Amino acid sequence: MPAPDLLTAELTLTGRIATASNATFLGSIGGTSVVYKPIAGEKPLWDFPDGFLAHREVAAYLVSEVLGWNVVPFTWLRDGPLGEGMVQLWQEPDPDQTAVDLVAADDGAPGNGWKQVLEGQDGSGRRVALVHEDTPALRRMAVFDVVVNNADRKGDHILAMADGHRHGVDHGLTFHQDYKLRTVLWGWLGERLTAEERDGIDRIIEGVRGELGRSLENLLSAQEVASLAARCARLRSAGRFPAPRAEMPAVPWPLF
Repeated sequence: MPAPDLLTAELTLTGRIATASNATFLGSIGGTSVVYKPIAGEKPLWDFPDGFLAHREVAAYLVSEVLGWNVVPFTWLRDGPLGEGMVQLWQEPDPDQTAVDLVAADDGAPGNGWKQVLEGQDGSGRRVALVHEDTPALRRMAVFDVVVNNADRKGDHILAMADGHRHGVDHGLTFHQDYKLRTVLWGWLGERLTAEERDGIDRIIEGVRGELGRSLENLLSAQEVASLAARCARLRSAGRFPAPRAEMPAVPWPLF
C-alpha cells in the first residue's frame, strides 16, 4: 500500500496524455509518478449516462484487490489541480514485451503460448490476425473483465511488465447493469475456469455481501452492485469463459 501522503500531499501536473478520450494527466506526488483523471474533464457518454468514470475506475481497483490478482494498480479518489478525480500509480511497461498483437494472417495460426481472436484486413488490404498471449496473468485479467463487465479492454489497456505481470488500466467503462463486455481477450472462449479463478470469483461474491459491497455503494448505483453479484453468480455456475452476445460488438474499436 502506498504511503499515506499520496492521499494528501500536493499533486503536481507534469504532462497530458493527448490520445485519451477524457482529460488525462501525468502527475507527481512527492516524487511518485501518477495518472490523474479529473471528474471535471469527463465527457458525457450516451451508454454510461449515470455516475462518474473516476468512480468506476476506483471500483474496478477495489474488485481487483478482493480478487487478489493485482490486475489494477493502486487507484484512489482525491483532490487535484482540476478538482476531484481518479489518481492511479503510474506503471512503466516493458517496451520489449507485448501481450496483444496484430500479426500477418498468412503466417498461419499462432504458435504455442498464443491465442487467436479474429482475422481481418489492415488499411493496405493485407490479412491480419489479432492474437494475445496464453498466460495465467492474462487469463486472470480476462476473468476480471467479465466480472466488472468491461466495455473497453483494448490492447493498449494491457501493460506488459518486465517481470511477466500484466496490469490492466482504463476502467471507466465498467459495471454497467446491461451486458457490455467488449474485449480483445476472447482467446479462452468456452474454456473451463481454473480452481484459482473460481476461488477469486467466490471472493467477490462473498465480498459484495460485506465490506466490498459497502465500499462500492459509494461509487456505483445499487443496481450496478446487484448486477455485479449476479454476473459473478452466473459465471461461477457456468464455470467457463463466456461467449460474446450477438447484439453487442465483441471487441472495442479501435483495438489498440
